[in-house]
Order: sequence, then C-alpha cells, then structure tokens
Amino acid sequence: MTALTQYDELSPHDARATLVEREAIAAALAPTGVRLERWDAGVALPEHADDAAILAAYASEVERLKARGGYRSCDVVRLTPDHPQRAEMRAKFLAEHVHDDDEVRFFVEGSGLFYIRAGGMVSALECTAGDLIVLPAGTLHWFDTGEKPRFTAIRLFTTPDGWVARFTGDGIANRIPLYEGAL
Repeated sequence: MTALTQYDELSPHDARATLVEREAIAAALAPTGVRLERWDAGVALPEHADDAAILAAYASEVERLKARGGYRSCDVVRLTPDHPQRAEMRAKFLAEHVHDDDEVRFFVEGSGLFYIRAGGMVSALECTAGDLIVLPAGTLHWFDTGEKPRFTAIRLFTTPDGWVARFTGDGIANRIPLYEGAL
C-alpha cells in the first residue's frame, strides 16, 4: 500500500504524520512539485520476464509519458533479495542527491521508499506496484530499497546518460529511519 510518512528534518526520528489516502498524499507532495500517479500494474507478465517484455507490456503508457514529459529513453531496474550487488546498490541510492533530469519511476512490482527533503520536512513515500512517481530535476532526495529488496521499476530519462546523481554530502539520510520493506 502506498503511504507517506513525514518527518521534521530537525527531529527526524519522530514521525509527524502518516498518510495512506492518495488525495492526502498528493496534497502533501504538491508543494515539492513531486507527482504521484496510479497506473494499472495488473499486466500479466511471465514469472521471469526480461526487460524487453516488461517494456513491451507497458509500451503505450511509457510512450504517452515520454510525449508528455519530453523523455527520450527508458530502462528497467530490478533488485531482488538474492541480487549479488544489493548492498552496494542500496548504499548508493541511500545518499542524498539531486539530478539535473527528472527522476521518473513506474513500479511494476514490489516496493521501495523515496525520501524527499523540502521545506524543513522529509517526506518518506513508500511506492508500490502501480505507482508512478515524478521528482522534478533538482529535488533533494534519496531512495531505500530495504535490506531485502524486491522491486522492478521502469525508469525514464530526458538524456541518454540515464541515472546521473550529484550527491549533496549531507548525512540526513543516516538520521531518518530506514525502509523495512512492504509488509
């Protein structure tokens, strides 16, 4: 279930609010410019679908989004509990960073937690299958896959370089509770 938990960045271990209603989540994210949409993730995919099959299954939605946002390329990112580089990937995504490009993710399956810092608050948004999140370029954020990651997401980019982050060096990500994974 998609949920948003908000923390005061000065008291990061005390959650101020947890929201689960989509309208309330959208209203809370509106000042940050972050968009959250719901797509149908019920596309029947083979158990071990490769990247090409996943992109083909969502081709019309991806093309519509490319046209709307000016995105030129896309790929699939997948992490599972047995992925040999899961700890390294988690550590990389956990550091606060920004992008010169929008960060666009559609969760095909599984879940992960985006942390968005703006206005003295950190909004921890748990994205689950069917969620499309668009973080505008320059948004301070980080992402937690959880210790036992399980997600597949389609990523869209305006540049051919793909995922390029500029890390802030701020240790705030170490002061906010980590993601335990969807229950």
